[in-house]
Amino acid sequence: MRIIPFILALLGAFLLAAEPAIAQTAEAAAEAGASEALGKALDDVAGDGKPLTLSLQILILMSLLTILPSLLLMMTSFTRILIVLSILRQALGLQQTPPNQVLIGLSLFLSLFVMAPTISEINTLAVEPYGEDELALEEAIEISGEVFHKFMVKQTRETDIKLFMELAEEDGFESPEAIPFSILLPAFVTSELKTAFQIGFMIYLPFLIIDLVVASTLMALGMMMLSPTIISMPFKLLLFVLVDGWALTMGSLAGSFVT
Repeated sequence: MRIIPFILALLGAFLLAAEPAIAQTAEAAAEAGASEALGKALDDVAGDGKPLTLSLQILILMSLLTILPSLLLMMTSFTRILIVLSILRQALGLQQTPPNQVLIGLSLFLSLFVMAPTISEINTLAVEPYGEDELALEEAIEISGEVFHKFMVKQTRETDIKLFMELAEEDGFESPEAIPFSILLPAFVTSELKTAFQIGFMIYLPFLIIDLVVASTLMALGMMMLSPTIISMPFKLLLFVLVDGWALTMGSLAGSFVT
């Protein structure tokens, strides 16, 4: 059950890292002190040398699970995928098909596919060594953060990083690995939103052309009282099926992430 304290500490460390920094030195000291205190609290209880009981570990874990949606949105590929699928549904003219639950499920499992190398690397470098007592808790947390940091840096535009560096009044960093989470997180989310809307724009164009053609045809025939959406929807669905739209969309989304 050593994996439970590791998850607790990892979630706590990411929560601390997501907070904006007021001063870089103070932030680093606070993160280091908080991580060390959290690790000690998970390994020992009030200095008596006894580990936390399983029931208490599970209670703390369930409390920290409330931040998981934020971590999912802020640090993985979930945001980009969900936005693109939502734009695709809107372009097809379908209000509730596929339903929101299906879109979220597709986004979640496609995110797991995209994040599989990152998750595997964390498991190999941090989780398994920690479970075998080869790494200390603080070292495992640091390695896990570095792996997530590397993934996020690859997906983030330099312009977005520079924007938040200017807002934080930072001159620069020696290397991408030196960028703190307080700057990388908002830059990563902003970059993901930009990419998602760019992909959504390209997806929307062919369906918009169909809407324009159908609307012009109906107007030319004097059928202005007939909704163009009703007529164009079957044609858009036919086009989407003929080009194997779902496979094309999923493959393009998965391939849009820098490896």
